[in-house]
Amino acid sequence: MSRKPVLCRPGAALSLSFALLSSSVLAGGSGGPGGVTGVSKPVQLPGHLLSQPSLSLTRDVRRTVLSNGLTVLTKEVHGAPVVSVQVFYKIGSRNEAAGVNGIAHQLEHMMFKGTKDRPVQFGRLLGALGADFNAFTYYDQTAYHETVERSKAGAALQLEADRMANALIDPAGLRGEKNVVLSEIEGDENDPAYRLERAVQAAAFPGSPYGLTVGGTRKDIEGFTAEEVSSYYKKYYSPEYATVIVVGDFKTGAMLRQVQAAFGKLGKPGTAPVDVSAPLIPGGSEATVGKTPPKQPIVLRESGATPLLNAVYPLPDVHSPDSAALKVLDYLLLSGRTSRLYQALFEGGLAADGGTMPYQFARGGWYSFSFTPTPGTDLRKLDAALLKVIADLRDQPVSAEEVERAKTQISTRTLLDARSVSAQATNLGMDATTAGDYQYTDKFLADLQKITPADVQRVARTYLADERRTTGYFEPTQTAQDKGGGAQAGGATQEAFNAGPPVDPAQVARYLPKFSAGDHTQVTLPQQIKLSNGLTVLLLRDTSTPTVTLSTLVQAGREYDSDAKAGLVDLVAGNLLSGTQSRDELTLARTLDRVGAVLSPSVDRTAVSLQGAARDRDLPVLLDVVSDVLQHATFPAAQFGQSQARAVQTVKQSEDSPAYVAQKVFRKTVYPAGNPWQVFSTPQTIAGLNRADALNFYRSHYRPENTVLTLIGNFDPAQARRLIEEELGGWQASGPAPRLDYAVIGKPGGVVRANPVLPGKTQAVTYVGYQGISRRDTRYFPALVLNDVLGGSTLSSRMGTQLRDKDGLTYGVYSSFAALKQPGAFAVVMQTNPRDTEKAVQGALGIMKDVRDHGLSATEVSTSKNGLASAYAVGLADPARLADTLGRLIALGLPLSELTEYQAKIAAVTPKQVNSAAKELLDPGHVVIVTAGPNSK
Repeated sequence: MSRKPVLCRPGAALSLSFALLSSSVLAGGSGGPGGVTGVSKPVQLPGHLLSQPSLSLTRDVRRTVLSNGLTVLTKEVHGAPVVSVQVFYKIGSRNEAAGVNGIAHQLEHMMFKGTKDRPVQFGRLLGALGADFNAFTYYDQTAYHETVERSKAGAALQLEADRMANALIDPAGLRGEKNVVLSEIEGDENDPAYRLERAVQAAAFPGSPYGLTVGGTRKDIEGFTAEEVSSYYKKYYSPEYATVIVVGDFKTGAMLRQVQAAFGKLGKPGTAPVDVSAPLIPGGSEATVGKTPPKQPIVLRESGATPLLNAVYPLPDVHSPDSAALKVLDYLLLSGRTSRLYQALFEGGLAADGGTMPYQFARGGWYSFSFTPTPGTDLRKLDAALLKVIADLRDQPVSAEEVERAKTQISTRTLLDARSVSAQATNLGMDATTAGDYQYTDKFLADLQKITPADVQRVARTYLADERRTTGYFEPTQTAQDKGGGAQAGGATQEAFNAGPPVDPAQVARYLPKFSAGDHTQVTLPQQIKLSNGLTVLLLRDTSTPTVTLSTLVQAGREYDSDAKAGLVDLVAGNLLSGTQSRDELTLARTLDRVGAVLSPSVDRTAVSLQGAARDRDLPVLLDVVSDVLQHATFPAAQFGQSQARAVQTVKQSEDSPAYVAQKVFRKTVYPAGNPWQVFSTPQTIAGLNRADALNFYRSHYRPENTVLTLIGNFDPAQARRLIEEELGGWQASGPAPRLDYAVIGKPGGVVRANPVLPGKTQAVTYVGYQGISRRDTRYFPALVLNDVLGGSTLSSRMGTQLRDKDGLTYGVYSSFAALKQPGAFAVVMQTNPRDTEKAVQGALGIMKDVRDHGLSATEVSTSKNGLASAYAVGLADPARLADTLGRLIALGLPLSELTEYQAKIAAVTPKQVNSAAKELLDPGHVVIVTAGPNSK
C-alpha cells in the first residue's frame, strides 16, 4: 500500500503511478509479494556507476535562476522526440493547518479552469496538444506536468506561465470544483485502508501538518471562499516559489530562451528563490520525531470486507544522515521474495497483501507498515509476527551479503527508472522542492555505498523501537450486503437533460499557443524473428541508456478462466517464480537480486505478461530466468497454497470496492453465462483450485507459438538472437493449442439496470454501456476519434466538460471501447455522490444521443485527430510501453506496420466516417446501467 500524492486524476488515461510521482529516493518503499498487489520498489541509479560522469543523474542538468526568482532545471535527453515540462510549487499540505486543510489541493483543481486570457478548460488545451498530462498535491509541493512532442514544448511552457499568473478563481467556478474535490475525497474514503491510515496518521502526529490529510476535510473544503483561494494563489503561485523542469529532446540554449520568453515577464526582478515556504498559520510543530504515540492500538470497527493493519514509526526529515541506512533497512525488510518480511509474513501464510514505505520530507517523516492478513489470521497474530521480524533486525547482526544485495538493488533500479524522461523530470522536481537540492539523489547514492551492516542495525534500534510506534487495526463489521434490485429490462424513468452546446474546438484552437508543426514520428520497427518452435522474437536496439527492457506476452489471459475454475489464470501467473525443476523460489529471487534485475508477472484479459528490466550487461541473467520459468515452472504445493490464500483475501477486498463490483455486475449483465467476458473469480472458485489444475493449465497454455518476446535496449541484435535461441529454441509444447468460443450476443432489449449495494460507502461507481467492436472492425479508427471527443478524457471530452466541469457531478468520467480480438464492451464509467448519480447518468445518455443524432463538427474531428497523433508519439517514448505495444500487435494478429501507419490512418479519418460510426455504435436507448455503492434510498 502507498500514501499517494493527491492527483488531479479525473480519468484513468490521465493517471500516473506513484512511482512516477515521487523521487526515487525520497518516497520509495517496499512492495508486497510477486503476484500480490503492493507498492513496487522505485528504481535508482547504481552508485558505482556514479563514478562514471556520463551516467550521473544530474551531470547533464543545468540550473538557471531567472531575475524574477524562477528556478529552471534543464536536461537534454535525445532518445525520443518528446519533452517533459513540469512546474513544481514549493507549497503543499505541509504548510496547512486545521481550518485551511486542503487549500493546496483545491487550488490545484482550480488551475484547470482556465485563465483570463484563455477562458477554457486547460485539459482541453493540453489534450489538443496531445500531451500526457496531470497534476498532484503532496506534503511539500504541488506540481503540474505534461509530456509533449518536442515541437510543442514551447506551447506547454506558455500555458504553464499563463496559469501561473492569470488563473480564473471565481465563486461560481469554485462552487463547482468543490463538489469535484469532495467526490474525490469520498472516493478515497470508500477504501477502509485509507480511513485506517488517516486515523493512525492523525494519532501519531497531533498538531503537525503531517498528521493532516493531503486532500483536505469536508468541513474545510466547504468553507473555502474564492477570496481565500485567490489570495493563496496570488502569494504562492509566483516565480520565486516555483521550479520549472524541462527534460527531453531539445537544445539547452534554445529551450532557455523559450522559458525566458514565457516566464521572464512574471513576478518582480531581483527576487530570490524561496528556500522552504512557511506554514500558512504560524504555530505548532511540523516535526514528527518526538511525538508521544498512543499506548493502545487504534481500532476502527466499520463496514468492510477484510481486516487491516497499519503502523507508523516517526522518522527524521530528508536531510538526516541516516537516510541511506534507512533505505537499505527497508530493502532488507521487504523488497522481494528474499526479504525478511516476505519470508515471515507471506511465505509464513500470515499476510495476503501489504507493503512498507519510509517517508522523509522537508520537515519530518515516518515509516509506514500496512498489511492485510490471510483469511482466518488474527490481526494481533500478524502484528506479533511483524514485531518479531523488526526485533530480530534490531537485536541480531545483519549480514554483509544482505546489505550489499540491497545496495545493488537500490542503485540498479534507479538506472532503470532513467529510461523515462517524465520520471527524470519528476525526480528532479521532487528533489528540488522536498530536499531543496536537485542533486540530492546523486549525493544520497554516494552515501549509500558507505553503508555498513552496523549502520543498518543502528537505525533499526534508533527508529524502530516498539515504544515509538502508533498502531491501527481495521476490524470489519458483519453488515449484511443488500444486493439491490436485480437486472431488469424496460423503459426506466428518464429525466429531461439538455446537454447544451459543446465547446467549439475552434475556440480551443484560438487559445492554443503557436507552435511549429512537427513531423510524423519516425518509428523504427524491430527485427522480427520466428524461431522454429513458433516463438516470435522482436529485437529493437536503443543505445540511449545502458539498460534492456523485456516484455514476454503469453496468450493465456483471463479469457481462459472458466466459471468453475475462475482465478486459475492469475494463480498460475503469480506462481511462475515460485520454483522450477532446477531452482527453488529463493534461488530464482537471489539470481535476479544479485544484479538488481526486475521481473514480474501480470495478467489481463488476453495475456500473461512477464515484464523485466536489467542493466545491459545482465541481459543473460534476465533471459536465463525468463527461459526457466516459461519452460520448467513446478508450482510447489506450499507456495501454491499460500498464494491461493492471498488470492482469496484479495478477491474479498475487491468485492468491497464499488469500481470492481460495478464492472463485475456490468459484464455479467451484458454477457450471457458461458461467455468468457462474464467470468469473475470468487473466494469459492479460488479455494477449489489445486496444484494439478495449475500444472495442467501451464502445460497446455504456456506454449512457444502463443508467446511473443520483445527486447528493447542496448544490445547487439545478433548476440541477443543467439542467446534467445540458446535459452528458448528448445521449448516445445504438446497437443493442440487451446481455443475459445465467444458467442455473438445482441443488444439489451432496452434500458437494463442493476444496483448492487455496498454498505458504508460514500461514493458510487456507475458503468453504462453494451458490447462494442473488435480491433479488426473497419470502424476502429473512426471509433477512436469518436470516443476521444465523447469521453476519452475527463478534462477534454464532451462528457468531462459537461458532467465534471460545468455541472460538478463527478470527479471522473470517461468512455472507452475495449476493442480486442473479440468485441469488448463500450462503456462510460463515472464516480459520483449517490445524490448525483441519476442526473449524471441521464447527462451521459443525453450526450450520447446528441452526438449520435447531430454528429461531431469537422473542427472537433480535426482537433481530436491532431491530439491522438501527438499522444501516439509521446506514448512510444517509454521503452516499457513500446515493448508491450509491439508484443500486443503480434498477439492481436496485426502486422508491425500498424505502428508506423497509425498516424496516417488517424489522419485519413473523415468527419463522415466518425459520424457514421456514431450513428451505428451509440445507442443510449439500449444500455446496461450498473451503479455500485451505498443505498441511495
